[in-house]
Amino acid sequence: MKVDVGDTLRLKKPHPCGEHLFKVLRVGMDFKIKCVKCGREVMVPRAKIEKNIKEIIHGDL
Repeated sequence: MKVDVGDTLRLKKPHPCGEHLFKVLRVGMDFKIKCVKCGREVMVPRAKIEKNIKEIIHGDL
């Protein structure tokens, strides 16, 4: 799965604030993603993110 820094991910499960869109800040064994709505940053293991991706929006929103 090809995910780059700057891409926006639509995940299956929403963030507690209700948003499904997350911006990718860092890619590696862990992904650092930022909620588009509230701005909270989270580190998530690659396996968990790849399982929960619904759509990849390349580039910026």
